[in-house]
This record gives sequence, structure tokens and C-alpha cells, in this order.
Amino acid sequence: MSFFEDIAAALDREGIESRVHDETMFVPITADVEIQFVEIDPHLPAANVYVAAADVDEDDDEFEAVLVSVVFSAEDAVQTVADHMATDQVLTVLRDLLEGTDERIVDLEFFQDSVNPQMVRAEIGENAELQVLVEVVDGVPCAKVEFVALSDSYEDMMDEAIGELWESDGDAELTDEDRVRLFQAIHNEVVDDSEVLDLGQFTDFDRLFEVLSLAADQAEDWESQLLPIDDDFDEPDVYDIFGRDDDDDEDEDDYEDDSEDDDPETVTAADPDPDADADDARGAGSRVITDSEEASADGVDGPTGIDPDDAIDNEDEV
Repeated sequence: MSFFEDIAAALDREGIESRVHDETMFVPITADVEIQFVEIDPHLPAANVYVAAADVDEDDDEFEAVLVSVVFSAEDAVQTVADHMATDQVLTVLRDLLEGTDERIVDLEFFQDSVNPQMVRAEIGENAELQVLVEVVDGVPCAKVEFVALSDSYEDMMDEAIGELWESDGDAELTDEDRVRLFQAIHNEVVDDSEVLDLGQFTDFDRLFEVLSLAADQAEDWESQLLPIDDDFDEPDVYDIFGRDDDDDEDEDDYEDDSEDDDPETVTAADPDPDADADDARGAGSRVITDSEEASADGVDGPTGIDPDDAIDNEDEV
């Protein structure tokens, strides 16, 4: 099989039609755009890929095909066609949003973002906007939608930015393009500090327009509920419904009791419970005074075990 036959068979398996004329294969992308493959090496194989306007006479002086890539296999050719189809679908959706061709979004006036051409925005509600980012993700065209509730100071901040950007600054005079870019950067900073409601990502573009229609109806309600979070907001008290805090309180009470028992103090033999108090005193680093030490302090060598009331003869004196 020739290279074109391999490509045609691979495209047919994906449900994509193609036709060959002379040394060129034509694959329609839309009614106005087509992909053209021109074989440059049948042995490698290899083919140049062109994007061209469809249904144009080759003898037309305004006809011009643009070289966009080179493919070396049937798989590469199929992927190239799929990428161009996805890109064309993205452009079609963006055009429908900007021109308002769908009746479901007649109340929304979208405009293109000056920084990201694949994003469109529309003012909605009192002080909010819809943002739609249409792009190709993993070969699939999709749209991500966000509802942004701008802060109350948005208008003042933007007016101040406009005043600063459009003022002449001596030698550092800005061009209109520079001002637009700086204005967009300031707008993005304000949006970053705003409340954002994520409405999801869609590959079904019919459903996308249904969601945008719903957003237009719900805008004021959503905006009133997207209140900014106060950084100084006091967190409510959290109560332990399982009684775990009670165990912590008991442990703390036990710790306080132990601390009181551990207070150092001097214990003498005259205490009611000398053994218990002596143990506590030792634990706190105190020294226990014994009976013999107490007697020595009174000038006596120590207890003799003799009753002091008993009379002792001189000759028996110890």
C-alpha cells in the first residue's frame, strides 16, 4: 500500500473522510478549511501538511496553502487532522460566544480577553462577570466556566488604574498596547482577590450554552451569597461530645494534686504518719530527721531504752 492509502485507511477507521487528486490528499476540516497532504518521500515515507481554504480554484491568485507540519506515518497524519479539528471547534465556540449567535446567551455580551485570546468575559449581575476559557486539553476541546463576584472597591480601583495609566510620564510615555496590557494585569490582580464560583468544565458545548443561560438568570442571587470571608472571623467554640475533654480535665487535676504533694517540707518524727511523710519528703529532696538525731540535738547521745522515771544507783550508773 502507498503512504496515501495507509493514511486514508487510518482516517476511515476514525470516521474521517478524505480524497486524493494527483499527488495531494484533501481532508475537509470545515466547509471553509481543509488539510492537504503532499507526499515528498514515498520510501521514508513523508508528507508535507498544509492548511488551505476549501473549494478554491488552484488557479486563483489569492489561493495560498500554508505549510504547518510534516508527517512520517499514518498515525501522525491522523493525529494532525484531529488536532486541527479540535482547534477549529475551539475557534467556532469562541466565535459563537463573541457574536452571540446562540439565542440562549442573547442577554450576555462577551468580549475577548486582551492577554489570553482563548478566554472571553461578560459583565453580569451588579458587579460580577462570567469567564469562559475555551482550549484543547489532551486533544479534546473543552470550556472552563467561572462566575467571579468582584469586590465592592473594584470600580474605584480600576478608575484609579486608568487615571494612572493614561497620564503621560515624561520620557516613559506608554503606547496604547502597553496601557491595555497593564490594565489587564491590574484587572487580573483584582479578580484574584475576588470570590470565584467554579461552574465546571464542559466538552459538550450544547450543555455549555445551557449553563451560561442559567448563570445569567442566577447572577444576582449568586453574587449576594458570595460574601468575602473575614480574616478576623472568630471560630466558634468546639464542644467535645464524646467526653474526651473530661479525661484531660481529670489528668490535669491529678497533676495538680501531685504537684501539691511534691512541695518540699521538713518532716520530724513527731508527725502523725512519719513513714508516709518521710517518703514524700524524700521524693521532694528533703531530709528526714530521725529520733537519734533529734536526741543528739538536745545534748543526749541517743536513746538508751531506759525509763527516765526509774531510779539508778550510782554504782550502776552507765
